[in-house]
Amino acid sequence: MKGRVLCTGVMVPVLLMVVLPSQWAMAQPLPAIDLNIQPTDDPAQVVTTVKLLVLLTMLSLIPAFVLMMTSFIRIVIVLSLLRSALGIMQTPPNQVIIGLALFLTIFIMAPVFHQVNDEAIQPYLNNQVSQEEAWALASDPLRNFMYKHTREKDLALFVHMSGMDQPSNVMEVPLSVFVPAFIISELKTAFQMGFLIYVPFLVIDMVVASTLMSMGMFMLPPVIISLPFKLLLFVMIDGWYLVVKSLMESFI
Repeated sequence: MKGRVLCTGVMVPVLLMVVLPSQWAMAQPLPAIDLNIQPTDDPAQVVTTVKLLVLLTMLSLIPAFVLMMTSFIRIVIVLSLLRSALGIMQTPPNQVIIGLALFLTIFIMAPVFHQVNDEAIQPYLNNQVSQEEAWALASDPLRNFMYKHTREKDLALFVHMSGMDQPSNVMEVPLSVFVPAFIISELKTAFQMGFLIYVPFLVIDMVVASTLMSMGMFMLPPVIISLPFKLLLFVMIDGWYLVVKSLMESFI
């Protein structure tokens, strides 16, 4: 009797899990999706298909291109160097580092994104401007942001190497010249900030290594002893707050 009750108690939830979703799917109308590939003799249709494939390929690369024109470069490099300075290669994991960098980028770039939306995206969706005009209006806020954080020496290098005439203002510099100059400027700034982060932790490593050598403990890795002290120092000074604050203030 107990076996029957137990079997019934197990089978009823299983039947509900199997029957109810199928009945719900039958009750809910689903949109029909049809994808057909048929031969054609019209060259115009072939050209349209190729354009669609090229567009889809470009859309898959656009996020990477956009990240290279934002504060993401500096943030993710500084956070990675911070992790290396602490001596813990896997903590925080890469997903946390990249996620924090993405959300800080969204926070820092919010005014620029709002300007792009108000001046380019919304007028284009409302058929007020053409596609070319929308692209020009959207690139201007990004160009102004990059110009504030690009060194003149780096920009002059790419302007000279491109062979273009000397521009009279920043708006005449194409993005193909501006973006690489911005990237190498961000790399230099990120490594400068990383060096300043490394210095106090390097001092701790040197003190611990000297202490172990004076005690004759040559076989004991200094990293094992210095890691708790570096973590204690980082927690006591509220390191994450200071690092994130410095990163955000560097873009003001």
